Amino acid sequence: DMDGTMIDSMPWHAQAWVEFARRRGMDIDVPDLMARTTGRNGTECIVELLGRPVSQDEADALTHEKETIYRELFAPRFSEVAGFRQFAAQVRARGLKVAVGTAGDIGNVGFALGHLGLEPAPQAIVRGDEGLPGKPQPAIFLEAARRIAADPAHCIVFEDAPFGIEAARRAGMRLSLIHI
Repeated sequence: DMDGTMIDSMPWHAQAWVEFARRRGMDIDVPDLMARTTGRNGTECIVELLGRPVSQDEADALTHEKETIYRELFAPRFSEVAGFRQFAAQVRARGLKVAVGTAGDIGNVGFALGHLGLEPAPQAIVRGDEGLPGKPQPAIFLEAARRIAADPAHCIVFEDAPFGIEAARRAGMRLSLIHI
């Protein structure tokens, strides 16, 4: 995963939903929305927010708007999850394969990895804007395993969200839970 496991971004996603709703004159229950959407892809989040089907163009435009707000809010206060850099260095030193399986889009992945400056970068990244269903479906994690040529049963998923935990279980992967 990325949000909440590599970077301490979840409060900023919540604040971005507040600002997105304010700009659109919407009244939303942010904790409820976060519970229903964390781990889901952008289109799925917009459908949950609006409570109706949306075209891909509408979903893409609204997702772009919300994620731009998120990056603007988080950028000046960007922070990784405590201990992530040390953990990533230990993983690299052991020569383990690393993949990121996130519901985040290309903009958020670039934002996070750009700020983290990981060297080397993960061997594979699977994003929520690649046409795969979001979590709790296992597709993102299974594709990440495929891209690094790893048997899902030999993968460990680091997750913080219930939908992500369920996705890892459905993928037949081991779990390490992150609590911030």
